[in-house]
Amino acid sequence: MPAITRRYLKTAIVFLVFGLLVGLHIGAAEYAGWGTLRQPYIVAHTHILMIGFLLMLIMGVAQWMFPKPAEGDGRHKPERALLAWWLLTIGVTLRATGEFVSAYVQSHALGVAIFGAACLEVLAVIVFFVNLWPRIRSPREELSRRGPGA
Repeated sequence: MPAITRRYLKTAIVFLVFGLLVGLHIGAAEYAGWGTLRQPYIVAHTHILMIGFLLMLIMGVAQWMFPKPAEGDGRHKPERALLAWWLLTIGVTLRATGEFVSAYVQSHALGVAIFGAACLEVLAVIVFFVNLWPRIRSPREELSRRGPGA
């Protein structure tokens, strides 16, 4: 398994554990009366699990399972997959942190920061799939590229 795939998958697992812990806190506040349930926590919990865990897991598996780039196809660059990982990891971390802080502090600057973190996530997905795009091809395309008797 390539190192970049392991990076995506291990990060996804970290976000899963963190998301589950946030969910426990929400459950403790809502159902056991231990603490205060704050609406931004629910947003952060959902976001950590859906983007931080599920999307990161999907991206890691796609990085691993899709066919290798065609020989001589310079459109796929491994460093872009790493850039996408950084953008997504930073984006999810900042977004969740911003949501937690917004439960206690209301400010326009914080809202702009949360939006900026969301923009990092969107950029990460775009970079990742632009980089993956050349690897999405049918077996027929592969055979015709190789030529007869290959």
